[in-house]
Amino acid sequence: MSDSLFLPGVPVERVLAALAAAGGKEVESGKFANPESSAALACNAFGWFLERPSDLPPLPGLDDLDWPASEGAVERCLRFPWSGGRHPWLDAVVETPGHLIGVESKRFEPYRDTKTVSMSAAYDRPVWGEAMKPFEAMRDALRAGTIRYDHLDAAQLVKHAFGLVTQARVLGKAPVLFYLYAEPSARAGKPLSPAIFDHHRGEIDDFGGRVSGAAVRFASASYREWLDRFTGAAKSHADAVTARFAP
Repeated sequence: MSDSLFLPGVPVERVLAALAAAGGKEVESGKFANPESSAALACNAFGWFLERPSDLPPLPGLDDLDWPASEGAVERCLRFPWSGGRHPWLDAVVETPGHLIGVESKRFEPYRDTKTVSMSAAYDRPVWGEAMKPFEAMRDALRAGTIRYDHLDAAQLVKHAFGLVTQARVLGKAPVLFYLYAEPSARAGKPLSPAIFDHHRGEIDDFGGRVSGAAVRFASASYREWLDRFTGAAKSHADAVTARFAP
């Protein structure tokens, strides 16, 4: 059963172990097999590179990093600088010799879910460093409602940035937050308007401008922009991702 959930070349046992560690019961609950599963897209797209990280194509907008990748993971927790509470899980994490890249992958969520802001007082602790002021300002504006996004889950991105800056310090690497999103042509048989994609991209650009200059670098791209970069054996994998998930 589980083998049918993964594309050829994806190390099934490694991905299943990562999903189990995340505790979301994605496979057991049937969520992973759902036609709208975002986890299925991310785990298949990045899972193929778990045992061949150097073959992973550079993420768009990050060509100036020290590629190739040296390590990759799916469903990885990036802990805050305290023990209790909840800590962020990234859909994928890519490491180069000098960079820690956390990938937040979206499929239908930007065009489906109502965005809410929920950040406890724990996020106000003075532990992020002066260079994280842009993300702290975004945190405060989201809470106050002075910044609102219809499609972009900005609160989640802020939390991921705080996790990234914490773990990057431990590893001695520069942190990067990468937002990778699908633009499916239809949902449940109904076409999605190009206008909704434009609105989403506008919100991404606005967010990126507001957090520019922070210790955590922010970049973004669509799945199609990234998949178009695949070459060699990876190109066949990109074709398989496109055929199954139509991102």
